[in-house]
Amino acid sequence: MLKTPYYLIDKSLLLKNMEKIAYVRQQSGAKALLALKCFATWSVFDLMQDYMDGTTSSSLFEVKLGREKFAGETHAYSVAYADNEMAEVLANSDKIIFNSISQLERFASVSREHTRGLRVNPGVSTSEFSLADPARPFSRLGEHDPAKITSVIDKVSGFMFHNNCENDSFERFDEMLTGIEARFGELLKQVKWVSLGGGIHFTGENYPIDAFCQRLKSFAQTWGVQVYLEPGEAAITNSCSLEVTVLDTLFNGKHLAIVDSSIEAHLLDLLIYREAAKLLPNQGEHDYMVCGKSCLAGDIFGEFKFEKPLQIGDRLSFQDTAGYTMVKKNWFNGVKMPAIAIKQLDGCVELVKEFTYNDFVQGLS
Repeated sequence: MLKTPYYLIDKSLLLKNMEKIAYVRQQSGAKALLALKCFATWSVFDLMQDYMDGTTSSSLFEVKLGREKFAGETHAYSVAYADNEMAEVLANSDKIIFNSISQLERFASVSREHTRGLRVNPGVSTSEFSLADPARPFSRLGEHDPAKITSVIDKVSGFMFHNNCENDSFERFDEMLTGIEARFGELLKQVKWVSLGGGIHFTGENYPIDAFCQRLKSFAQTWGVQVYLEPGEAAITNSCSLEVTVLDTLFNGKHLAIVDSSIEAHLLDLLIYREAAKLLPNQGEHDYMVCGKSCLAGDIFGEFKFEKPLQIGDRLSFQDTAGYTMVKKNWFNGVKMPAIAIKQLDGCVELVKEFTYNDFVQGLS
């Protein structure tokens, strides 16, 4: 049995998402790129690259990782590129998407032989959190004025719209896409490809995937473009768990259980958005607040129900922990970083990465 804490990626569960993505590609004609900002654990890219068209990135390092570890296309995007990054970004990508007209013009000469795109902000999104809302007031994420975009249309061959965020409503997706068509239609006629970004939960249960495919196909045919999707969470949802062990229990008005992990260090997105971790079956007569071992007072995974009282040494399994976890894990408090293990399709569990004190030391100076 592996020592906790560790992330356990189950390839059989990952495969279910991959098969849905492959279906969408086949039925709609859209291409699918893995969004490395959400998930970049390259030890499972051998499976994923058979079902997807490549990767998309948010930084130079992600561009290089995509090129080195994932077959297919490598798209480069960044909110802002530095001068000293551009040569490597271009050398390791098939397409480069600029966030602003300023960046596009600044690097117009050096990127003139490259396939170029521009991020366009339609001014609406599905995000429930201002922190993650690309259409928030004064957003820096993309250009929004069709007139200004028209002035540089000769410098790009495609656009990227990324305004969905954990959107599980096809109706809302359709509504926003219709708005994009109405506002930017004259521009869409002049490009060859359009990325609709990520945040579309089309691999979720009961999502009307055939209607989604037809809408993508119709969009592509109407404007004469190759559509790209950039699934992050949709690619890896429900495919991973964080395995932990109870280190201590106490009572302070509520029953508490402290585990050998930390939401601050290992599930940071949940802390940022003040959401509880997922722990199943979460039923029974015994209530516990499960807490992390860091010194942060709010290092709390959530409150859960159990069939029997928790004991020191009990193992817990937090579900759906692939997205925005391994890419954000950190060394806060020097808490041991979870190892990464993979449950292969034959059921065998393989430890692929274990972090040590030396990793902690080498991340500092």
